[in-house]
Amino acid sequence: MDIKELLNKTDRFAANAGCRITEVNDHHAIAEMTVLEAHLNGGNVCQGGALFTLADLAIAALMNSQGQLTFGISNSIMFVASAHEGDTLRAEAVFVSNHHKIPSIEVRVTNQDDLLICHVTGMGYRKSRTISG
Repeated sequence: MDIKELLNKTDRFAANAGCRITEVNDHHAIAEMTVLEAHLNGGNVCQGGALFTLADLAIAALMNSQGQLTFGISNSIMFVASAHEGDTLRAEAVFVSNHHKIPSIEVRVTNQDDLLICHVTGMGYRKSRTISG
């Protein structure tokens, strides 16, 4: 089972939030989500936690794409614009540094019009074991 299939199956929190990995290779990973009414906060825009979950799934896919179990150890998110119900969001993760122990990634979350919604950076820690289902 490849990392896309594995995480789409085993990351139950992201799946329940409507997030799905659509592409992953050694250079980038993409996760997508459509903003539903359940994602909206009190201001009637997409809640930040939903945006972070989408970005975090893309980060996990890329960090684990080489088969070595990697967990996030630090993340930062900067909100730039609001996402609204019905928006189709795309999180694209790319390596800043693919260090053998502490990889670093940046993610751009955009909507269907390619408008930047948020920017996320993340660092991980690679364990000595492989990822498995």
